[in-house]
Amino acid sequence: MTLPSAALDALHDGLNKGEFFIEYLPIVSLGDQTCLGAEALVRWRRPDGEIVLPGEFIPLAENTPLSGLITYWLIDTLAVEVGDWLRAHPEAHLSLNVPPEILGRGGLEYAAVKSGLGEFRSQLILEVTERGIPDQLGLMALNSMHRGGIQLALDDVMMNGANLALISRCNFHIIKIDRLLTAEVTPECPHPDWLRSLAGLLHANDLTIVAEGIESEAQLQALRAAGVQLGQGYHFAPPLAAEDFMAYYARTARTADCLATSPLAPSSRAELSRS
Repeated sequence: MTLPSAALDALHDGLNKGEFFIEYLPIVSLGDQTCLGAEALVRWRRPDGEIVLPGEFIPLAENTPLSGLITYWLIDTLAVEVGDWLRAHPEAHLSLNVPPEILGRGGLEYAAVKSGLGEFRSQLILEVTERGIPDQLGLMALNSMHRGGIQLALDDVMMNGANLALISRCNFHIIKIDRLLTAEVTPECPHPDWLRSLAGLLHANDLTIVAEGIESEAQLQALRAAGVQLGQGYHFAPPLAAEDFMAYYARTARTADCLATSPLAPSSRAELSRS
């Protein structure tokens, strides 16, 4: 992908000048609507105050050196903002997006260890979008992470053949249903075709399903009835600053006696892989 140098320069300057920040989108159980963790979302606040969302600038950075720089900045910042919180809440999970092109090159592991975020590997969920399917080195890295206890999520799933092929090649624990599919669940159409086909995927694979973009009670009820375990969206909470997310978690987290039943609890398969 060839970009005007001005676009890349603006991204690079924004990163160096501290214009990037993180918001945390709660991950909620559809069963009891308790919070199990959050997804870290990168934002870009321009000098004029405009907030640029990742859907606008991440595609510009893909397959350029900035892709890695933004990811390593994210890891460093997460360690500072929520490292102590993760240590105090070993039951909680933190999800972050990883560009497929940097997988298997060593930088991700180096950044995690150097920042201290690697200490919480059993609490981390790495999200990879099928927009850029990892190459062979990337697939090897993903499967190595799986053996080390890190959970893997396939993001932006549209329930098509490409998604299912990638699921078969990697040890994904979690798939995240794209918000465009969630939006198809309406009072007039509570059970779109993709939702009916989800039952087969759940039956054939030991997966946790997260639905993105839940905005109504009707969507919550339809998704839960279909077997979807987790969700994100404005029906529960918007993306929050670190302190606001921690307060939200404190109000809505599960009690200690319920933690073992969390869909995000490490599976026996992951435990065995570490022994």
